[in-house]
Amino acid sequence: MSQPGSLRKTDVTLTINGKSYTRQVEPRRLLVDFIRHDVGLKATHIGCEHGVCGACTVRIDGRTARSCLHFAVALQGAEIETLEGLSADGRLAGLQKAFHDAHGLQCGYCTPGVLLTAEEFLSENPGPSEQEIRAALSNNLCRCTGYVNIVKAIANAARDRDKTKADPAGGSRP
Repeated sequence: MSQPGSLRKTDVTLTINGKSYTRQVEPRRLLVDFIRHDVGLKATHIGCEHGVCGACTVRIDGRTARSCLHFAVALQGAEIETLEGLSADGRLAGLQKAFHDAHGLQCGYCTPGVLLTAEEFLSENPGPSEQEIRAALSNNLCRCTGYVNIVKAIANAARDRDKTKADPAGGSRP
């Protein structure tokens, strides 16, 4: 018998970073809580819980979204990517390395959401201007950095990707 005020749990299956997870959750369980508490992946951060700050940004079926605004059960069967999925081999992905090299983070709280936003942005805009990068980040709140090094890191990552496309072998070009 259920307790007064409790909701009946339901099975939900989500693929997160290529791995399938099935859990029993209440219908009101937010995706961010499913990821962090039910699955144990901690890179997705809980910030404002209103979809404003961007700390909880993930990719749902290939598009960035705020995980604090989605119920896990409503995403039954969806493919989710978190920051942990950005680099499959445990090494820093190019964008992560660019952030490290340009000191594009301080406390790191916003960083997972910024990285996933930037990854999607760069896949659609391979040679962005500084203004385009700033516009793309306008929905990600960072209270520490002033965005200068974040923008620099994203611009550097775009240039590095362009160089890799020009010379996939990574060798020097005449």
